[in-house]
Amino acid sequence: MLLSVIIPNYNEERTIENIVEKVIVQKKNIELEIIVVDDFSSDKSKEILNKLKSKGKIDHLILHEKNYGKGYAIQTGLKMCSGEITVIQDADLEYDPVDFQRMLYIMKQKKLSCLYGSRVLGKNRYNQKNFTSFFRIFANHILTIFTNIIYGQKLTDAHTCYKMVETNLIKSLNLKEKKFAFCPELTAKVSKRGVTIEECAISYKGRTYKEGKKINFFDGLEAIWVLIKYRFYD
Repeated sequence: MLLSVIIPNYNEERTIENIVEKVIVQKKNIELEIIVVDDFSSDKSKEILNKLKSKGKIDHLILHEKNYGKGYAIQTGLKMCSGEITVIQDADLEYDPVDFQRMLYIMKQKKLSCLYGSRVLGKNRYNQKNFTSFFRIFANHILTIFTNIIYGQKLTDAHTCYKMVETNLIKSLNLKEKKFAFCPELTAKVSKRGVTIEECAISYKGRTYKEGKKINFFDGLEAIWVLIKYRFYD
């Protein structure tokens, strides 16, 4: 089973090569293709990515001519996916691709359409050193509760990056959100298809805003609006 890994990148020159190499290592156990979408980075990301592509370490490299946002980058990457399953991988080092193998195994064994990698499942949510901000933990918790209430899910971490979805399903969702609101949009539209989203525990090492963290308070407000919007509209 081929796994398509979409890596949206924006100004991650410090980590992009490292994360691509970490994904490549998973080829020892998983058949996968690597799709990187650079969202008009202004640092040295494009130079690094072009070198990786020339060495055959990236299967598909897409370079945006304008900065659109993470959601749009994922939508662009989806057009190149040929695997039966697709997963999103951030270009930083917060998430470890070593979790792909376990997630894919669970997908196969349980015959799932959608599996999220939870950063808090089986852990004390408010007693984790890997989250760099209490506010981020609290905001994520509130958004997850809200998601569960209006979409009938039982998630512990609705806004995790690691969303592993059947490619045919995710391509059929008519995704529209260009920025970080891609995340709640995907959850909303998968839920409206009657799919129960399951979770498994993953590793996580959060970074601070000084280290390049991009999502902020206003993205959280937009997530609430998007969850409400897609509950009633497509």
